[in-house]
Amino acid sequence: MRRPGWPTRFWVAVAVVIVKPISWLLVKKEWRHAERLPREGAIIMVTNHLSWVDPFLVAHFLYDHGRWPVVLAKSGLFSVPVIGRMVRAMRAIPVYRGSADAARSLEASRERIDEGACVMFYPEGTCTRDPDFWPMEGKTGAARLALETGVPVIPVAHWGAQEILPYGSRRPRLLPRKTFRVQVGDPVDLSKYREGLGGRPPGAEALRAATADIMAAITAQLAELRGRKAPAAPFKKPSHG
Repeated sequence: MRRPGWPTRFWVAVAVVIVKPISWLLVKKEWRHAERLPREGAIIMVTNHLSWVDPFLVAHFLYDHGRWPVVLAKSGLFSVPVIGRMVRAMRAIPVYRGSADAARSLEASRERIDEGACVMFYPEGTCTRDPDFWPMEGKTGAARLALETGVPVIPVAHWGAQEILPYGSRRPRLLPRKTFRVQVGDPVDLSKYREGLGGRPPGAEALRAATADIMAAITAQLAELRGRKAPAAPFKKPSHG
C-alpha cells in the first residue's frame, strides 16, 4: 500500500537511486533537531533558497526522516521529455508563474495536503539575492494554504548549498567537500491569524503578516545555524530580478 502523499514504490526507488548517492558523494551532513519534524500527517514545510542544488539536498534530509517532499516546480519542467514524466510521477506540483493559472498550484497543494503529504515551499519564490545569503521577503502562498487548511507550518533552514553551486553558476565547486547543514524549528504559531476567519478566506493584511512570521521563523533557524545575528528586516528582491 502506498504511504499517504508518497509516489509509487517504483518512483521512490528511482529517486533514491539518483539523489542519495550524489548527495552523499557531494557533501558532508550536519542535521539538527530532526525530532521536530512530524513523521505523520500533513505538513507545510517552508525553507530558504540558496542554490539550484538545495532542493535535492533538502529532499534527501526529509526522506531520511520519513517524509516525502512534494515539491512545487516550474511548470515548464512538466513538458520536457522524460523529465516531465519523472517529476509528475514523483508528485511534484507545477507552478504557473505570471499567469491566471497560478491558483492551480495552491489547489494542487491542497489536494496533497488532504492526502497527508509534506508540501515543500520556498516562500521567497527564487534563490535569495541578499548579498549575505539571508532570506528575502516571502510570497503569501504558503501562508494562505496554512490559514485555509490549519496544517502545521514547519520552518527549516539550511546552509552550505551556495558553496557547492552558487546561484547563477553552472560549474559546481565539489572540492574540498562541503558541509550541508539543516536545522528544523518548531511549528510557526499562526493561530492569531486563523481566529475569526469563520471559514472566510484570509485577507491581504493577514496573509502579509503571517508570511512575515513564517520568514522570521526560517531566518531565526538560519541565524542559529550560522551562529550570526540576522538583519533587522528582510532583503527586498529588486523588481528587475
